[in-house]
Amino acid sequence: MPSFSDRVRAAAPPSAVAAGLIAVTVGVTSSAALVFTAARAAGAGPREIGSWMLALGVGLAVTCVGLSLRHRAPVVTAWSTPGAALLSTSLAGVPMGQAVGAFVFSALLVLVTGVTGWFARAMDRIPVPLASALLAGVLLRFGTGLFSTMHDSFAVAFPVFVLYLLARRFAPRYAVLLALAGGVLASVLTGGWRLDRLRISLAEPVFVAPDFDWKVLVSVGVPLFVVTMASQNLPGVAVLRGSGYDVPVSPLMTWTGAVNVLLAPFGAFGLNLSSITAAICTGQEAHPDRNRRYVAAVWAGIFYLCVGVFGATVASLLTAMPHALVLATAGVGLLATIESSLTTALSDKAAREAAVVTFLATASGVTLLGIGSAFWGLLAGALTSVIANAGRRRTRPTPPARRPDTVGDTAGV
Repeated sequence: MPSFSDRVRAAAPPSAVAAGLIAVTVGVTSSAALVFTAARAAGAGPREIGSWMLALGVGLAVTCVGLSLRHRAPVVTAWSTPGAALLSTSLAGVPMGQAVGAFVFSALLVLVTGVTGWFARAMDRIPVPLASALLAGVLLRFGTGLFSTMHDSFAVAFPVFVLYLLARRFAPRYAVLLALAGGVLASVLTGGWRLDRLRISLAEPVFVAPDFDWKVLVSVGVPLFVVTMASQNLPGVAVLRGSGYDVPVSPLMTWTGAVNVLLAPFGAFGLNLSSITAAICTGQEAHPDRNRRYVAAVWAGIFYLCVGVFGATVASLLTAMPHALVLATAGVGLLATIESSLTTALSDKAAREAAVVTFLATASGVTLLGIGSAFWGLLAGALTSVIANAGRRRTRPTPPARRPDTVGDTAGV
């Protein structure tokens, strides 16, 4: 019978806990300010803003933990960052009740896509090299951010990078954790933390009855649904597929949509699959056994719950934490994922040009019609593939080489 210490190590492997913490830290610090801006645009005060963070935190905890345990895969969810950016400009002058009505409507549309299965059928038609190229393009700015940060914050970013390399050589399971610890120490020694701005307080739920105004539903609800599906859920599925997790898509859409509908009156404007933070939990740094990496996503859900409960505290913590520490840690945490994504994307010679186009268009960050580069990158890659292969005889692609992070695993890629 396993001892108590064995059970603790199985439930909380240090590498998985660190991956979950880093994923949440990156997700919150990169977009929480947009959530606050969107809430203020709808006329929210401090109590309502705290309620928004609480609802989002609870929703992400339920979906991360529930879906990861159900499918035994690292299913990481997030709030809709492009959705928050959209709301920060489109909610000006919109009453809070009508804004909540738009949130409910958008979530219902996501729920319908899950029940009908049309999104899953569309995703099944995307070749693996294009999905991997899309993922690499989404993550590129975080990889380059590790080195661009050294220009202004060398004393923080460089120690993170060096400690990561050393740990990868001598203690690979704890590479990101040790790099994070070194970055925290370096930022403290250089005086990067502004702890005088830290305030600790709990968030309280504030219910707002939804008011369905057709003009707001069309001008806010529909665009929120479109950008969430195209800029968040699409690359989120690509992360799972590119990492070898063949999780059924429709249940993911159904459950994120259903939880979103229930929590929308409290401020959960958009829940969806994550891409960047999910990649942190699907990589080999999260756990050497890919069948156990779902534990990292479970811990991400636990940390998201803490973010929600201490919603008001999070705002002050963001102003206290040095941004260079976040960028550097995210960069080292995603290096292996970027490497494996590019390897898979370029493994099939017939799809190589289309994969490169997908990668470049996605990495460009272009936004058209309010839709992010992930959608347009995939569209450009698909167009390249259709034109390049028109009239050619179809051949069976050479299977990609087995990735190093899957050696010793019991499940296939």
